[in-house]
Amino acid sequence: AESDEYFQSRPAASRIGAWASPQSAEIPNREFLEEAEKRFAADFGDKPPRPDHWGGYRLRPTEIEFWQGRPSRLHDRIHYQLDGTQWRITRLAP
Repeated sequence: AESDEYFQSRPAASRIGAWASPQSAEIPNREFLEEAEKRFAADFGDKPPRPDHWGGYRLRPTEIEFWQGRPSRLHDRIHYQLDGTQWRITRLAP
């Protein structure tokens, strides 16, 4: 139900794209996607249903680190940690 609700909140073109794209599969060219988009748009109009393969996970992180490498090995490490409802942001040594 949550996936259905979120899918329906997406723009119609995005919902058609979910049908047209065999996500992460190798495709022969851009035209392959454009033709699939036309087919599904003709089939569904602006009310495509959610494909069975479309869904996701809800992530609720409590901690995230962003790392940016540098040639000197003095890399940037920015650490976010959830503290109640606020994110505490610190810089870590590499």
